[in-house]
Amino acid sequence: MQIEQLYELFLQFPSVQTDTRKIKKGDLFFALKGPNFNGNLFAEESIKMGAAYAIVDEPLNIISDQLIQTKDVLTTLQALAKFHRAQFKIPFIAITGSNGKTTTKELVSTVLSSSFNTYTTQGNLNNHIGIPLTILSIQPDAEIAVIEMGANHQKEIEGYCAYTLPTHGIITNCGKAHLEGFGGIEGVKKGKGELFNFLRETNGIAFIYNNYDYLKRMSIGIPNIIEYGTESGEVVGNATLSEPFLEVILNKPFQENIKTQLVGDYNLPNVLCAVAIGNYFNISSDKIKTAIENYTPSNSRSQMLNMESNKIILDAYNANPTSTRAAIENFAKIKAAEKIIMLGGMMELGEESISEHEAIVNLIQKHQWSKVVLVGGDYKNIQHPYLFFNNSAEAKVWFKEQHFQDAHVLIKGSRSMQMEKIIS
Repeated sequence: MQIEQLYELFLQFPSVQTDTRKIKKGDLFFALKGPNFNGNLFAEESIKMGAAYAIVDEPLNIISDQLIQTKDVLTTLQALAKFHRAQFKIPFIAITGSNGKTTTKELVSTVLSSSFNTYTTQGNLNNHIGIPLTILSIQPDAEIAVIEMGANHQKEIEGYCAYTLPTHGIITNCGKAHLEGFGGIEGVKKGKGELFNFLRETNGIAFIYNNYDYLKRMSIGIPNIIEYGTESGEVVGNATLSEPFLEVILNKPFQENIKTQLVGDYNLPNVLCAVAIGNYFNISSDKIKTAIENYTPSNSRSQMLNMESNKIILDAYNANPTSTRAAIENFAKIKAAEKIIMLGGMMELGEESISEHEAIVNLIQKHQWSKVVLVGGDYKNIQHPYLFFNNSAEAKVWFKEQHFQDAHVLIKGSRSMQMEKIIS
């Protein structure tokens, strides 16, 4: 079946599923497969559950007009997304980076939604499956789309751009994340820079945090650049308070104090980016301010939680050397009589894993803490004077036994460490 024919079916049945547990009547089921699953085995079940069609790439002992055979289901899904994307003549804003891309995406989407019908990446659907699903969820009334792109190796962002076709783009930063896959920090810059390469080749528009000189270098040659920063640019602002929440004083393009519900001054670039994009799309200062101030982080991303008399900073979705260092330094600034820090191991660091974990321990030792707890990862393979547990379940038992009162607690870790379970 040609992609044009499949698109005609998609227009009739515009709800796409890759998980039979979520099948509704009239869905298109794409039978994806991976190392540990094979959606082809569930194609017949999807049809029985009400799917209009099942797209498969293996011969099945089923005779049904509702089966569509293709060479590869994943590439078909991505091709369908590209075809759908091509129907829109609206801004598509792509966001990538080592840290802060999800928060930036949420802030940008919140600001844009104050004035436009905005479609955006939901949750963590920022990979080779999630991005085409996001694109296919965009309805005809869309005025702007915001697409988050995650990556852990080179050529990945390039592949996403091929069917997302972004018109605007942001790289939040290039930090020490996924070093194993990217091959070091220069590999991170090259991989994330694939977004800028696409914008350069297509006469696109890039938004640049100009405090990072490397982003300015990476963006050379892009014909349209909007800069924001703490000293110069289209948008200029600074952090004035980060205890517990970040407050931003804007000096340009308008003067305003924005009182966010974000923990940590490391969120300043994310806020300035949202202001820059809102300003670029002619959203009023009042709407920009209100949107940012009303945004509340969720999904274990720098959440401030009150538990009995304790204040918990839960940042358990992503942890790499750059984001972990920022979280520790911000927590060190908070004035509190009792501060407990609980860190999960950092993943995908390759040969640098031991040294990066040692660097975090060295940073911890520069400050005073009531308790320090290290959990899993390569913290078990280095020397340190702190409490160590193999996993979050063990750490949870310890935490419950302490009966802390009036304490501030930082819980930081990658998704795989499941550090949020400590307080569940």
